[in-house]
Amino acid sequence: MRILLIGYGKMGKTIEQMALAKGHQIAGIIDYHNTADLQKYTAGQVDAAIEFTHPEAAFGNISYCLKNNIPVVAGSTGWLDHYEEAVELCRQQNGAFFYASNYSVGVNLFFHFNAYIAGKMQAYKAYQVAVKEVHHLQKVDKPSGTGITAAEGILASYKDLSGWVSDNPEEESKLNITSERAPDVVGTHIVTYTSEVDTIELGHIAHSRAGFAEGALMAAEWLQNRKGVYGMKDMLNL
Repeated sequence: MRILLIGYGKMGKTIEQMALAKGHQIAGIIDYHNTADLQKYTAGQVDAAIEFTHPEAAFGNISYCLKNNIPVVAGSTGWLDHYEEAVELCRQQNGAFFYASNYSVGVNLFFHFNAYIAGKMQAYKAYQVAVKEVHHLQKVDKPSGTGITAAEGILASYKDLSGWVSDNPEEESKLNITSERAPDVVGTHIVTYTSEVDTIELGHIAHSRAGFAEGALMAAEWLQNRKGVYGMKDMLNL
């Protein structure tokens, strides 16, 4: 498979190493210093693009791929105000678009269990639910996309909450997501249900980026010969 890497930070470099080890080819690398070169790539040169960039660049990169019939696996977070536009563009172009806020298989099992537990816990009003996410100092957006996805899984059952809020536990009508940034943290997400007598926790701690890169590469392989909009639930059959 010929892979176009859009974004060449820690994730892009890890994906490159894994892709080459599996016998794939790197059709090209787009990074901040050569963004205009994206316009040179066509569906005839690329089997799939894997996009991990910044929030302000993500939608433009995804749009270019969809408009040019390049299947795209997107992992950037912080751009989801444009997600529905990307979905509609994919449908208009009869393209292939795979998005996840987190490509780790373990994280997506965490999402699955998180939604299940929320469905049970919402009946027990003595417990206050909250989400905490911790990432490395270089992560520019907060809350993390994974933290937001976890919150959405909870809010599907907690109809009395009117959405989520970032770092504001005083706003009791919304689900609070606490964000922390610390050195050498790959990604930690913890959901807590706290009452006066006890606390229940569900958490996921990533030890390396390898799981994220492996999942993104799996998604690019899985997307081959498919049309439509997909996510990790589709690939993992959750």
